[in-house]
Amino acid sequence: MLDINKLHQAEADFLTQYPGGFSHPAMIEIGKKHRMDKMASMAKECFSKTACSNVLTTAENMVKAVSRSSMVSMFEKPKFKGFVQRLNNDEKAFLVHALCEMLHGKQQAGLEAMVSILATEKLAKWSIVSIIPAYYAPAKEVFVKPTTAKGILNHFNIDDPVYKPLPSWDFYKKYRKLINDAKKEVDPSLSPSNAAFSGFLMMALKF
Repeated sequence: MLDINKLHQAEADFLTQYPGGFSHPAMIEIGKKHRMDKMASMAKECFSKTACSNVLTTAENMVKAVSRSSMVSMFEKPKFKGFVQRLNNDEKAFLVHALCEMLHGKQQAGLEAMVSILATEKLAKWSIVSIIPAYYAPAKEVFVKPTTAKGILNHFNIDDPVYKPLPSWDFYKKYRKLINDAKKEVDPSLSPSNAAFSGFLMMALKF
């Protein structure tokens, strides 16, 4: 669990600067850039269990979600698009099945399968692995942005989990629990989504 005193200090500092949390006008403007509601709606439509049965369409929609995301770097977007385009149909089926398991089935197996196929072209990045789940279930899943995750762990002196560049289920599960537990301890206006809550920490703690 994150240190409660440090967390409440960050909360107080942020709410002093932005009364109302993410409903503050400045935060609303920042939120427009991320289009979280729109991306979440797209994810619900494109990556439902039924939708995922159409492999080729779902693979295309994965590219669209990554390409349209404000949280994935401009360097990774074209690499992921090219990667998916080069996959044959069986490989696309593997990729889509991995995502479907992450969203609707055995999450650990899905994440590990996703990492295994992305690693074939050195694309097993936290941003690509975690972005669609973060849109699909924004109040439960977490987007792992390396600088933010490392900053949170360092600021709160968290020894476990240990951040590593290669995505792993162990880190994801523990980091997700940290975020979901911590947001219960602060004002709800700071967590319209887990991505927003991480953004609050990033801004309040200035890393």
